[in-house]
This record gives sequence, C-alpha cells and structure tokens, in this order.
Amino acid sequence: MIRHIVLFWLKDKNEEIVRDTVDKLNSMKGKIPGMLSIDAGADVVGSARSCDICLCETFDTRESLEIYRTHPVHLPVQAHMHAVMERSASADYEVDEA
Repeated sequence: MIRHIVLFWLKDKNEEIVRDTVDKLNSMKGKIPGMLSIDAGADVVGSARSCDICLCETFDTRESLEIYRTHPVHLPVQAHMHAVMERSASADYEVDEA
C-alpha cells in the first residue's frame, strides 16, 4: 500500500474557505478505484509550523496513485487546491500491510 500525505498552506485562512476546501477534498471518498482511504482536516493547533489543511490518503498500489493523479474526480479538486493554496508539501511512502 502507498500512503499519500499532502500539507496545504492557504492564501486565505477564512474559516468558510477552510471548511469548504476540506469538504472538497473529502468528497473524493469512494469515487476513485484503488483509493482505500481518504481523510482531510483543518489544523486545530495553529502553531508557527502548522499547515492549514492535511490530506492523508491510502492507495492499494503505486499504479492506483498514478491513476488518481489524472482521474476525472480528482482534477476539479486539484484545480480548486491550486486556486486557494499558497504552497504545499507532500510525501508518499509504502505502508507495511502487516
């Protein structure tokens, strides 16, 4: 399995924009083959090193992650993220199934 984690820093940290963005990310749940789980949420700590939103997804294979990148359900969500984010950081790693 592959874990895909993305941290987002938003241009506008307005509570409504943050909530709408989290909802858009979570709206992909159950709609993309090979995506085993998805969980997005807004930061609740607000420290100097905190991001605004964290996205954590699990895919069954690397191929599923690649399919996700261009999947028609993901593309409008990706466009939204590019419109509202200031920057992002990501990591992808293998998860031991044991």
